[in-house]
Amino acid sequence: MKKQKLIELYNKYQLTKEDVFNHQHYIIITRTGIEKIQAVENIHVKYEVINCQHNFVVIKAIGYINTTPVMETFGSALKGKEYKEGNTNSWYVTEMAEKRALSRVILKLTGFYALGVFGEDESEDFKINN
Repeated sequence: MKKQKLIELYNKYQLTKEDVFNHQHYIIITRTGIEKIQAVENIHVKYEVINCQHNFVVIKAIGYINTTPVMETFGSALKGKEYKEGNTNSWYVTEMAEKRALSRVILKLTGFYALGVFGEDESEDFKINN
């Protein structure tokens, strides 16, 4: 059932092999895949900064279809080299939090998240090494 639903979603959004990556434990959709999905559904996203420090940022993403807000979720980034609990090695924590929030809101709105699919920006562990 889950596999069939994923196939239907892949076809609906015209995702290719380059847009999907099978991680050891998860299915990951790349940044280009997220943007394809967003374009097909015409999803607009507004952001609100919830917390912004030099090494930690939380951003709320609000997903809109037409002019109706239909989903809210969050993305965060914590610079991790000095912090064991960190989830990024980049000092671009605001940009990383924004990308994570975008991925989450798009995947939640379109049903991928419920099927255990994540965006590649959600964790440094998901990064694709080509």
